[in-house]
Amino acid sequence: MTRHLQMKSCAIIGCDGQDGKLLSEQLQAEGHHVVGIRRNTLNISDRNEVITFLSELNPQEVYYLAAFHHSSEDEIKIDDAELFNKSFAVHLHGLVHFLEGIKQSAPACRLLYAASSHVFGEPALSPQNENTPLQPRNVYAISKVAGMEACRYYRKNHGVYAASAILYNHESPYRKAKFVSQKIICGALSIKQGKQEELVLGNLDAAIDWGYAPDYVDAMRRCIRLKQADDFIVATGETHTVREFVEIVFDEVGLDWKKHVRTNPQLLTKSTMPLKGDATKLRLATGWRPTMDFVTMVKSLLHAQSGSLVFNSWISIFLSPVMELF
Repeated sequence: MTRHLQMKSCAIIGCDGQDGKLLSEQLQAEGHHVVGIRRNTLNISDRNEVITFLSELNPQEVYYLAAFHHSSEDEIKIDDAELFNKSFAVHLHGLVHFLEGIKQSAPACRLLYAASSHVFGEPALSPQNENTPLQPRNVYAISKVAGMEACRYYRKNHGVYAASAILYNHESPYRKAKFVSQKIICGALSIKQGKQEELVLGNLDAAIDWGYAPDYVDAMRRCIRLKQADDFIVATGETHTVREFVEIVFDEVGLDWKKHVRTNPQLLTKSTMPLKGDATKLRLATGWRPTMDFVTMVKSLLHAQSGSLVFNSWISIFLSPVMELF
């Protein structure tokens, strides 16, 4: 994509997450004015507050990346009713406030909604494309489908530019530690450093369509700048197992993974049905292509994490005498 674009005002709802950070970097690199929205800067559940925000900023692009993630492994447990309420508050109600605000006070504004491959549930066919039936199997996915349908509704009935990017798994150094990719990487590095002896995972045979997150954020920017808004799958079209990920990481740090990794089926909280996306529609419409293959991505994630650990360790050693003085 060209880097010589007219400066725009862009709002990122959910700027603190992996995709929000990467998107902010890419938009700023293009020379755009970026406004990042966090939980404490704008109450997306307040319709009037959202409409006022859009009226005052009058952004050309809004990226709705806000998401509510919760799993059975989280320390704070909530029941299904609360999970539905919190999920719909973020994935639907807040989104609708932005769609309504764009309709009322910023009609030239374009919105990109970050959906998820989980909207397909356990599809009968692989790979999935934009015509694959939506069959969500968990609360997160159900609320994401609702968000997609809201975008379609405002697109069809009110002419709002509201596109949806159906994102498959994508990784970067910004990924939080609870995700399996970082769990494997941090576990291998800790074992290498003698801080732990083993890494426990749920299912080594789980197959995942894994991509490089900066590529997926690039796809979002391409989607929102097309002539017409639509739904687009963002995926590599290839699946790789957790075992492959483990083998690459442990081999790169010089360890035999079979001596340090064991499985515990009780850790499995989601379906292991493989999801693989067909991004042909996106490729034909925008020319998008992944820039990094699976092996290169895994190694880059490992080296980024390893470098971060070395840097933090060096800083701790350097600062510790000074800190002790105070």
